[in-house]
Amino acid sequence: SQSIKAELTEQITNDFHNAFAGPNSKNFTANQQLAEACLVVSILEPKVKRDLLKWFVGIQLSEYCHLFQETQDIAWLDKIEKRYAWLKKNLVAFEEKFGHMFPPDWEMSEHIAVEFCHITRKELGKIMLSRKNEINVQLLLFAIQKTTNFESLLAQRFSGVTLDSTLLHQFVKKEGPNPFQETDDNNPFKEDIQKEIEGVNSETGSTESASVMKVKNPFQGIISRCFEPHLNIYVEYQDRNLTQLMDGFVEDMQKAGLPKAEISRANVLPSCADLFVFYKKCLVQCSQLSIGHPLLALTSVFQKYLREYASRVLQNSLPKVGNSAPSANLIQSLLKEGEVARFSPSEQIHICSILTTADYCLETTLQLEGKLKEKVDPTLSNQINLQSEQDVFHNVISNCIQLLVQNLELACEPALTAMTKIQWAAFEAVGDQSSYVTAITTHLRQTLPLLRDNLSTSRKYFTKFCMNFANSFIPKLIGHLFKCKPVSPIGAEQLLLDTHMLKTILLDLPSLGSVSMRKPPPMYTKIVVKGMTKAEMILKVVMAPHENAESFVDNYMKLLPESDITEFQKVLDMKGLKKNELSVMTDIFRSRQPAVPATGGHHQEQDVSSAPMLSSTPEHESSRIRRLEKLIKRL
Repeated sequence: SQSIKAELTEQITNDFHNAFAGPNSKNFTANQQLAEACLVVSILEPKVKRDLLKWFVGIQLSEYCHLFQETQDIAWLDKIEKRYAWLKKNLVAFEEKFGHMFPPDWEMSEHIAVEFCHITRKELGKIMLSRKNEINVQLLLFAIQKTTNFESLLAQRFSGVTLDSTLLHQFVKKEGPNPFQETDDNNPFKEDIQKEIEGVNSETGSTESASVMKVKNPFQGIISRCFEPHLNIYVEYQDRNLTQLMDGFVEDMQKAGLPKAEISRANVLPSCADLFVFYKKCLVQCSQLSIGHPLLALTSVFQKYLREYASRVLQNSLPKVGNSAPSANLIQSLLKEGEVARFSPSEQIHICSILTTADYCLETTLQLEGKLKEKVDPTLSNQINLQSEQDVFHNVISNCIQLLVQNLELACEPALTAMTKIQWAAFEAVGDQSSYVTAITTHLRQTLPLLRDNLSTSRKYFTKFCMNFANSFIPKLIGHLFKCKPVSPIGAEQLLLDTHMLKTILLDLPSLGSVSMRKPPPMYTKIVVKGMTKAEMILKVVMAPHENAESFVDNYMKLLPESDITEFQKVLDMKGLKKNELSVMTDIFRSRQPAVPATGGHHQEQDVSSAPMLSSTPEHESSRIRRLEKLIKRL
């Protein structure tokens, strides 16, 4: 039987050779004899069929190999569509002439097409390597587009059943949109609603994503992967495009000028949406060409221009006042005969716009990182990290908040300065709140609604602004309190009333001018209560008698457990003590310091009405404080 099989194999092979490679092969037409021979081959050893197919496909593609040799003009990328036209034309001719001669399960047309793809991939690789200096991005993208279109055509025509399973795994990449198809999606990296709907089958309850449920193109990459070594040209091209895009963004910012405060709101800059839409198109396109190192190279380009956008477009367009000088120096340099250079409402709106844009960029950069990791080869995903770019946008946000805080501080500075010039030792009675408190309150009521309205889309950063302002303003207020000297007990009462009024307005700061009085965050309330209670405790110490030095020091340390010798001396200066009294008090304080509890901040969080009174205070002194507290409550 083996000899019979061998004899049949030889006979059939010779018949095919004579028919397709013999002297009269050009005139050969399909006949019943060879059709029956194919049926015999199907039951012989698989190797017989494999060898016959390999030879036959080679015969069918011999003309193609000759016409498209590397030395031929037609072989270059600019005429790449002629390669694919040749196959389509010759497959049609083959199927008309010989298609019915072969059993359908032999998939002869697909075998020819697949071998054509392998030959084309190798030949294109060779010719591009030898002529790489002649490749530009337009030519490369043209060739890639024609090739990917051809691969899609193959998928429509053939099932891919003849592809080796390992090759199939190698060629098939994540299915996605056509890289050359335009998209109007304005939310670049969030999954669109339609995809989510397709991903959940309401009837079966399946949660498999739409992209996984799609039938993949088994021919994707079978030719086009030969372009991957040259995708640096594409990446460099996009780098140049982004340079031009960034220059345009900068120019647009310069031309736009400041928003009009009367009609404008702080909106996210359109340029950042344009940037991320451009990124999405590049990402979709590149990931269809390669999910390997070219995508990593594109990621580096993305990172470069995220940093440039943060620096050139956002940071550089911020108003320059206070951009580099520390707060104290800034105030000193701007004060001139009571005048303070502040940001206009338009400038404040612009700062809010930069802040909300940086916030958008921060969030979208995080989504971009997720998409890149999703698209890239899993073995390379750990090399994608956009944390430093997120940090850059965090810095822009922090700078914006700091500018807004400094601006409000500048507005309050003249009032604080005026406070230090009042003759506090000459007070004879406690009255209504002082004019400097009214001035500060006015500035707060003018500024807070503007900022709150223009940071409505970034509420957490408005809260951050309030916290930063409280953290900065309250120590500044205490610093100016120390400059009020000497202070009489009645003067201290007036200062205590003023401080309480400021405390009240600061507690309401986040909702000043708002129709809905929203309760401030607990962390903000804690900052204000702790800081302002310290100011109140300082003034209560100033009000207290000091004839009994040891009792005075003990109660000072009880009311201000976190204080130090420097602060203690400032309080004594406010009281206007004589030099010998200062010396005695300082010595006692130093002797008591080691016994100060490590944690005593809970005293500072008490409300002024419930703060402990000095134990050595005489009855008339205690009565004075109670009257003051009643006055505060009435106000």
